[in-house]
Amino acid sequence: MRAIVLGLCTAMVLVTRVADAQMPLPAAKPPDGATLFKQQCAVCHTTSLSEPARQGPPLVKVVGRPAGKTEGFKYSEALSKVDFAWDETRLDAWLSNPQAVIPGVTMVYRQAKPETRAAIITYLKELN
Repeated sequence: MRAIVLGLCTAMVLVTRVADAQMPLPAAKPPDGATLFKQQCAVCHTTSLSEPARQGPPLVKVVGRPAGKTEGFKYSEALSKVDFAWDETRLDAWLSNPQAVIPGVTMVYRQAKPETRAAIITYLKELN
């Protein structure tokens, strides 16, 4: 019985030392914009002009494009009246709260996490 107890104590010491010696977990990867776009945006938007439009306009080449002016897409009255081009700052504000950027728009998506918005915007810039 004494040998079993000693064996168990030795095993516990070894397990504790092995646990202490484990390497730290790697840092989390930053969010991938393409994956985030597919998960959060692709339900309503495409990234191709050859695909039929969905609830929202295609977002290929959106950075630098005049807002509310994509040919062949019917925008809300509020969005069709604006006079600016999409840049990173406006896209970030838009993804955070579309109604604060343009009152009266119909887009309901809101993204609170700045790193998620940044990843999606980076992905959209890559499509230009």
